[in-house]
Amino acid sequence: MRTIRDLDTVELIIDAQGLLDSIRGPERVIDAGTLRALEQSGNYVVGLFDDESGEERMVGASIAFFGEPGKRTMHSHITALLPEYRGRGWGRELKEHQRQWAFSREVGRITWTYDPLVARNAHFFLTVLGARVTRYTVNRYGIFGGGDAGDESDRLDVEWALADIAKPPASDAVVATVEIPTDVESMRVSDPDAAHQWRLRLRTEIEQQLDKGLHIAGFDVERGYLFTE
Repeated sequence: MRTIRDLDTVELIIDAQGLLDSIRGPERVIDAGTLRALEQSGNYVVGLFDDESGEERMVGASIAFFGEPGKRTMHSHITALLPEYRGRGWGRELKEHQRQWAFSREVGRITWTYDPLVARNAHFFLTVLGARVTRYTVNRYGIFGGGDAGDESDRLDVEWALADIAKPPASDAVVATVEIPTDVESMRVSDPDAAHQWRLRLRTEIEQQLDKGLHIAGFDVERGYLFTE
């Protein structure tokens, strides 16, 4: 059995900080004090709990905060699950909870960024959730540890229109594709130089397609990013 609920105590906030640290490595994504401030000011700060073993355990967390009031948006800072809990549909359940929470507060769109080299996230965000890519940025956050493992932090911005979920493009509308590795996260451990070369290659190929006036309209696990006019 699992539950999703607000992290509304100091103890839960500290647990969430530890969970996120364990997932993202030595470069802290967000500290307990900031989590507490976001929660107390009415933002989205929740944990996903598993009690199948008879003892409740936090196995995921999701943090989002409100954007500009006139735009009716939220920005999802991080949604993360422990690795052993991925692939069960729990991440989708957590994002759906975020979606319904936003709806109930008259928020129409949720935005976030992600590393375009991570195939599992590209598939989840663009294909499963139906978010839309709005921008590509080179080295968005500079060079740091965490998910990028010391490489440059290129990012795709996405927007999730909560009442207008994007559908994959029709096959005859796809005019170009850009491949990515199936598991760059493992590659960053086993061969960081090769992972960096993928970063440079992807950067060049995405910028070439964008310079042609194309845009990223979806993702396919076999072909990679799908570009349309």
